[in-house]
Amino acid sequence: MPEPTVVTGTGAGTAGNAVAADHLQPYFHSYSVVGLLAVVGVLFVAVAFGAGRLLRPVVPTPEKLLTYECGVDPVGEGWAHTQVRYYVYAFLYVIFAVDSIFLFPWATVFAAPGYGAATLVEMFIFLGFLAVGLLYAYKKGVLAWT
Repeated sequence: MPEPTVVTGTGAGTAGNAVAADHLQPYFHSYSVVGLLAVVGVLFVAVAFGAGRLLRPVVPTPEKLLTYECGVDPVGEGWAHTQVRYYVYAFLYVIFAVDSIFLFPWATVFAAPGYGAATLVEMFIFLGFLAVGLLYAYKKGVLAWT
């Protein structure tokens, strides 16, 4: 007498699951290639650092343990104040660089049929975020030329 078969899930059987598994195999294969390259990259860096550690001469002297600053012996504390305006300049650069990076592809997609209204709304949302950052810089007085 044949044994009864047990169907689990939605009743589609194992044939449907096999088709789904075959369909996802190239998808996961792509990620396995990326993962393998990441592992090879990490191993390459680890081997390079390990070889440098094994091959370098280790002769610590008091002169080598000093902080080196352009050939001048260190005097005083190692704490130095950095002005905030340099960070704000970097912030403004990021605002305008990101703006230019995203505006050119947006202009090409905007011309494609079927993308007009959606990309227009998305770009105005994006430009709104940039305007908030620019308004913040203006309120802080960074844009004043001194």
